[in-house]
Order: sequence, then C-alpha cells, then structure tokens
Amino acid sequence: MTTEDRPWTAFYGPSVRAEITETPYRTIGDLISAVADTYGNAPAFTCCLPNGMNGSLSFRQVDEMSDALAVYLREVAGLTQGDRVALQMPNCLSFPIAAFAILKAGCVLVNVNPLYTAEEMAKQFEDAEPHALIIVDMFADKIPEATRGHPIPNIIVTRVAEFLPAMPRGIVGLVQKYWDRSVKPIETAHIRLPDAVAAGRTHIERDSIEADRYHNAVDPDDIACLQYTGGTTGVSKGAMLTHKNLIMNMEQTMELIEGVKKGDEVALTALPMYHIFAFTVNLLGFYWLGARNILIPNPRPLSNLKRAFENYKVTWMSGVNTLFNGLTNEIWFTDSPPKHLKFASAGGMALQSAVAERWEEITGKPVLQGYGLTESSPVLTFNPLGKTRENSIGVPVPSTLVACVDEDGQPVPQGEAGELAAKGPQIMKGYWNKPEETEKTLKDGWLLTGDIAVMDPDGYFRIVDRKKDMVVVSGFNVYPNEIEDILAAHPGVLEAAVIGVPDDASGEAVKAFIVRRDPGLDVNAVRSYCKEHLTAYKVPKLVEFRDDLPKSNVGKILRKDLRAEELAAIAAE
Repeated sequence: MTTEDRPWTAFYGPSVRAEITETPYRTIGDLISAVADTYGNAPAFTCCLPNGMNGSLSFRQVDEMSDALAVYLREVAGLTQGDRVALQMPNCLSFPIAAFAILKAGCVLVNVNPLYTAEEMAKQFEDAEPHALIIVDMFADKIPEATRGHPIPNIIVTRVAEFLPAMPRGIVGLVQKYWDRSVKPIETAHIRLPDAVAAGRTHIERDSIEADRYHNAVDPDDIACLQYTGGTTGVSKGAMLTHKNLIMNMEQTMELIEGVKKGDEVALTALPMYHIFAFTVNLLGFYWLGARNILIPNPRPLSNLKRAFENYKVTWMSGVNTLFNGLTNEIWFTDSPPKHLKFASAGGMALQSAVAERWEEITGKPVLQGYGLTESSPVLTFNPLGKTRENSIGVPVPSTLVACVDEDGQPVPQGEAGELAAKGPQIMKGYWNKPEETEKTLKDGWLLTGDIAVMDPDGYFRIVDRKKDMVVVSGFNVYPNEIEDILAAHPGVLEAAVIGVPDDASGEAVKAFIVRRDPGLDVNAVRSYCKEHLTAYKVPKLVEFRDDLPKSNVGKILRKDLRAEELAAIAAE
C-alpha cells in the first residue's frame, strides 16, 4: 500500500505516524496499571452533579480499587477468564472502577444501557449470558423480570453518588429515597460495590494475590468487550471487540488529535461511557493521556452541565449533533462559553453545518467531526485540527483503509457514492453467536458499514446517508441528511428529521418532522425555504410539527421510530 493509495496521509501532521505497527500495551489491564504508575495521585475522574456537588478519585485510587474488585470477581464470585460481566450504570465514579476491574480480571465486559426496560435487558442477558451483573441501584428493581429464565448468579449494586464524600453522598441518597423515590427496594440477593471491593482487598492482603496474574494470562486478541450495536437499523448485536482492537483505536484516534498534552487536559464526559465512542475515547483515551475526566451522570436537561463548565477548566468535550445544538440554544452557555476549550469532537450522527457554525461562533473553537461504528471500536475517520472540512467526516485514522464500493464490493469511480467499507486493526472479530450476520458484514477483512459515502480526490470522505435510510422518489435517490442539513439552517427550526413514506404517485415521498424554534413557522414557509435550496423531488411533500423527536440515549434522532409510526398509522387507515 503506497501513499498514492492513501492520499489522506498528506493531511497528517508532521508527528503523525501513517502506520501504527504495535500497541503500547498488551492488554487494557496493563494500560490501566502503567498509567496509574505515571500519574499517581493526580485526579483521574470527577463526578459532578447538577448542583455542583462532586467527588474525585485519583489514578492510584482507581487502579487499587479496580485491582481489589478484579480479585473479588475471580476469587470470591468464582468467575474464570472469558466469563461475561454485565455493567449497567450511568457516568459515575463506580463506572471506571467496575469496567477496569472486569478487564483486569480477564473477563469480558458487556456494557448495558442503564435506561433499558426489563424486556430489553432480558434480551441482552439471554444473548450474552453474563456470569455477573454490576448495576446502579436506581434500576436494580428490574433484575427479577430481566433475569427470569436466565439467572445471573452474582449481582453487585452501586449508587450514582458512590465514592463521593459522605455529605453529598448522604444528601443524594435521601433525595433518591424520599423525594423523587428513584430507588426502590432491591429484592434480589446482592452485594454492595464497596463491600465487594473490601472483600477483594482482604484476599489481596491475606493471600498476597495480585490482579496482574489475571490479565497477564490474557492475549491481545482475546475479547475485551461485547459491545451491543444500537439497533437503530435492526436487531441489536454484540460486537466482539478485543483488547488489541480497543487499544489500537484509542492510539489511532489520539495520534490524529493534535494539540492535546499528556497530564494537562480536562475532558468533559456528557456522553454515556457505555456508548462505544465515549468508552474508547473518553474513558480509555483520556485516562491514557492522564487527563482529568469530568463525569456527568445525566446531561438532561442541559442545565445539568452548567456547574461543570463553571467549576472546571474544560479543554475538550465530545458530543453528538443534538448536544451541540442544544447547548448553543442555552442562554447560560451562550452568555458564558467555556474559556479554556481547545476543540470539541462530534460523532454518532451527522454534524449539521448550521450547528457547527453556531458552535464555533459562540465558543471560538471548532467541532471536529469524526465517524465510526461499534464494529470498528469505533473510530474510522476524523477531521484533523486546523484542517476541518465542512460536511466531511475527515480522513481515515492511521493504519486504516477506507473505500467506497458498489453492491458487488468493487470500488466505485472517483467522486461517486458507494457503500463505505473499512479495514484496519480496530475492526471487530465478529458478532457474538451470530456467524451469519458476521458473514454479511465482514468480507475478506473489510467491514461493510451500511453508510453511503463519497471520497474527495484528496482523501477526505463525506457521508451521504445510511443505506437503509435512503428515499427513492420516482427513481431518484434522496438522502435525508442533505435535507435535514438544509432545514437545520432555517432560523425557525430547532430540530428536524426526514424519512420516506409510501406514495402512490412517486413510490415514496419525503416527509419532514420539525421541532420549531419559531412558533409561527408553518408548512408553506418550510416548503418555500426548501425550494430555494433543493431540487423539486427533494423538497418535503409532507411536513409535521412536533414538540420533540424520538432519540437514542446518546441523543441520536431515531428515524426508524418515525418510520414505524408512519407505517402503523397507514396500516390503521
């Protein structure tokens, strides 16, 4: 493979390696311990609550406590290497301790969305067959129903305010128990997380056990995580991500992000760490950089972020389009934008041009859009700092090949749209227990993403849309992203989503769902505006105004839910 085959390397900085041949650590357990040795008592994680109450753990504390919990899992709970452990909690100080312990123990981490219903939990548990579950108490009442038919023998329960100082921990506990009653009695046999950590410490002291013995036995190609896809385009599947996948992707991403300094950064983590982007980049990447990671348990409403921005010198944050869009509409944020921010990074969904422009106008710093999938650990491309390109997902990260291919898997002519395919050390081993799905997605080492993209002559890529979201109007391909981008630029539009609906005349018609910023905005104004910017067949034939749009837990607008509603309404006619 030559430079001509990868023209994007011309945009790499002088210190950026085009190829990363070796991982800096064999396993994630090795990484955690080595970083703790370097940064010691410096704050690693700070949990900031909406009222400003907070608590922090140092790198050394996180390392020691995760060691103790790893020993508990192996020596007390009786788990063995390769056993799955489900982790179900929002961003809080317990999360890194639990996640790191699972990986140090040589077990497989199964991230579970804490907002899942018992039915959704049951489906994931049935597929992953975890031997242990570490869950926040707010959702522990779902355990009996979620584990019916496939019990989990070891249950460990924690609290959102766990490891905060006694006073804020006590206040939060009282509020949850008596005010909002968000914590219900737990009927399932369990052990509290601090007690499990203490039991692990006892074994370490009494039997001279070191957690290193577990992760020293792990191979870099062993599975570290079963990371379940969001299911936004179908049934959720468990992507098997190895230690090497995750460590390589962490390094690939950090290699391309210029301007960050080890030991100096303050990262704001509003995206949930059970999501693959925040897991790899925020949790692993910024831990590796020695950054202070400000954890936000719940970013909704957005005012929950206010005290974090006020109290900490945030230099970096990640988010999705809806988060950046929301912040630029918050008076407290626009009146006092973060002063120390170097840049922000966006992923998860298309970053709309109007949102990116407003963000940079308010903060003076760019949003760097990247692209990736759960199946690629997740980052495949990123916009280099100082070389951002509007409506682009940037260039491939080091050691990654990206191409646009046709239905037969052959490269399309330069400048034409094709399915984006990728190959590199961050690509998953396959889907857990789903060989047929794996075969559809992985072809000769290439990951077929299901996204339609175009490569510019110099190597930058643009996502046109999801293959399954494309609308065909009288034989013409219409991509919702393009129309949503136009709508987002209208001053009266706060949010927009576009889908295709059945139409007798054209096969499909374009329908737009809009959340208004201007209450006076009407259908005629929307269609007239679109006619100024779009060819006729792309102009929404139907427009529906809503108070809000369905979103995933990371804020991604769910077109599939809107489509399902439309089809159900048609069927009921």
